[in-house]
Amino acid sequence: MTMSGIASRRQGTALPSWFGRPPLTVSPAWLAGPSGTAAGRGGRGGLAVLLLVVLVLTSGCFTGYGFQAGGLPRHIRTAAVLPFENETALAELQGELTEVVRTQLQRRLGVRNAPEARADAIVRGTITRYDPDVPIAFSSDPNQGSTARRKLSLVVDIEIVDQADGSLIFQRKGLRGEGEYGEGAEAAGRRAAIDRIVALIVEGAQSQW
Repeated sequence: MTMSGIASRRQGTALPSWFGRPPLTVSPAWLAGPSGTAAGRGGRGGLAVLLLVVLVLTSGCFTGYGFQAGGLPRHIRTAAVLPFENETALAELQGELTEVVRTQLQRRLGVRNAPEARADAIVRGTITRYDPDVPIAFSSDPNQGSTARRKLSLVVDIEIVDQADGSLIFQRKGLRGEGEYGEGAEAAGRRAAIDRIVALIVEGAQSQW
């Protein structure tokens, strides 16, 4: 055996690197097993192959293609959430919905907020309906005319647009969120309805891909 062959056996075999990662060196002694028997070589060799498969799959070599973990196309890293158009009589609804959508899309879809001019995508929509007075339960007191709990509903049209080419990443019309609330707690019911709307947006955006 040549000196280079001896050095190779002592140093182990350097396997090719993947995607800029340093090569993995596997020692022949390790592959051969404790006793250097054929059974040891076969068992250790199979384990080495399995290890290499795991390394490749977990190396992130496929993340250059497809989509982010949040569900949007990978090149969509920033988004501008524009103020929702409000066709209802409740003025504060616009600000409440816009702020929750902006915060939750960043947290749940992994996109950063950015000004419209620099954002990869824009989120825009219209609040088409708000009904704050849907009775769902009545007081047990016959002398009390008002209901103890009520339900409100919120309906929104929304779209997420890729600013690179103007294509629609996500679009839904008539998204409905509902929320229950007690007497004098309409704001709590409104927040529950808004949270439901945001959940539908996130689920819809993720299901696109």
